[in-house]
Amino acid sequence: MSPAARLRALKPDWLRDPKVWRTEVLGGLVVALALIPEAISFSIIAGVDPAIGLFASFTMAVTIAVVGGRPAMISAATGAVALVIAPLNREHGFGHLVAAVILAGVFQILLGALGVAKLMRFVPRSVMVGFVNSLAILIFMAQVPEMTDVPWPVYPLIAAGLALMVFFPKVTTVIPAPLVSIVILTVITVAAGIAVPTVGDTGKLPSSLPVPGLPDVPFTLDTLTTVAPYALAMALVGLMESLMTAKLVDDITDTHSSKTRESIGQGVANIVTGFFGGMGGCAMIGQTMINVRVSGARTRLSTFLAGAFLMVLCIVFGPIVSDIPMAALVAVMVMVSVATFDWHSIAPRTLKRMPAGEITVMVVTVACVVATHNLAIGVVVGSITAMVVFAKRVAHLAEVTAVTDPDSGAVVYRVTGELFFASSNDLVGRFDYATDADKVVIDLSAAHVWDASSVAALDAIETKYAQRGKTVEIIGLNEPSARIHESLSGELTGSH
Repeated sequence: MSPAARLRALKPDWLRDPKVWRTEVLGGLVVALALIPEAISFSIIAGVDPAIGLFASFTMAVTIAVVGGRPAMISAATGAVALVIAPLNREHGFGHLVAAVILAGVFQILLGALGVAKLMRFVPRSVMVGFVNSLAILIFMAQVPEMTDVPWPVYPLIAAGLALMVFFPKVTTVIPAPLVSIVILTVITVAAGIAVPTVGDTGKLPSSLPVPGLPDVPFTLDTLTTVAPYALAMALVGLMESLMTAKLVDDITDTHSSKTRESIGQGVANIVTGFFGGMGGCAMIGQTMINVRVSGARTRLSTFLAGAFLMVLCIVFGPIVSDIPMAALVAVMVMVSVATFDWHSIAPRTLKRMPAGEITVMVVTVACVVATHNLAIGVVVGSITAMVVFAKRVAHLAEVTAVTDPDSGAVVYRVTGELFFASSNDLVGRFDYATDADKVVIDLSAAHVWDASSVAALDAIETKYAQRGKTVEIIGLNEPSARIHESLSGELTGSH
């Protein structure tokens, strides 16, 4: 390969291919437009000035574009983070909120370095499907207030926006349909003088860039103990949403991303955001879906430009952006919610084939998220439900059959299946202690001993036979089972 060819190969996709560059730039612009009302509404939830949420979205997006592990994913101010830190701001003031954001970033870096991202392997597919469906429902529910108690022209504007996004891609995909929809609806409302809610009605846009500085708090142990619980909660919620979103984008784009780098990157982005006086944040699922699924963006450039365009739109084009009708953005988010929902998962044919336990896990996940408006809670509860369903299913796999050896007269019990706390609880009652011969053999060659509960059950069986003057021989243990049995047998009752 020639030096020139090597140099071209090192260039990112968006520099080598004008089509990719155009997709990334326009995708970033659409996301920036959609971020403005969202960031303002999250600022209101957190009880801070709208500029604080917009600054946080700017610094989060720009920073994560460089240090994050999932290209094309959008991180900004989010409702989940706003809900966590709102009480701290209300009770102790904005300085403590900023300190909590910085400390949350430190926690996220530590958790990332400790390998918290590996916990994602314990999130089953049914929880992931529930997560996707519940976020689609939440995205739609967030638009409902913008469609109630509003002037009647809002409804035809939303319908027109949806129609444009459905049919415009059939004409051309050069320009993202959401951007076309936003521009056309804005021109119509301004030119015709239609009085409908606009972006400017949601809050005042900032007129200058954020300035770095330290949080206005006393640097004492008392401050640390005050902000630490909120910071830890924010760190956990932020990582949960970010890692789940990264996994979702991996599936959509059929690519792999570094979850550890993403965890650490979220921490770095929150620290930077805190020093610039922002309210912190994490991955934004709705905006990420706009960027990846609707606009087709795939690189870090779209993420970086989403943040950069956000500030340009606010500072340079503030008066124009303020005139964008909320109906245009509502139409975009409704389209995103429809595209995000996994319709195949609720098709009658799918539900007929799906095990009842899997459906239960999916429904529990969706119900918890919709009830709490917190995706992290839904994922945790869904995962716990999946573990219970799995344990219940596996518990029935432990079978005991008895035969008498004609040569020695010994009774041989053959145990088949997985032995752990759920399946071994009723194991003790499966033996005939009174009528069995003096020698009993327990064959575990088709079983696996997983935990102390199983060892304790085997000890109890031996004790019951010993009380009747009978001996027990355990055979067929595989190496891991033999190891745990040898180390724990006789040590679990406290008597030797």
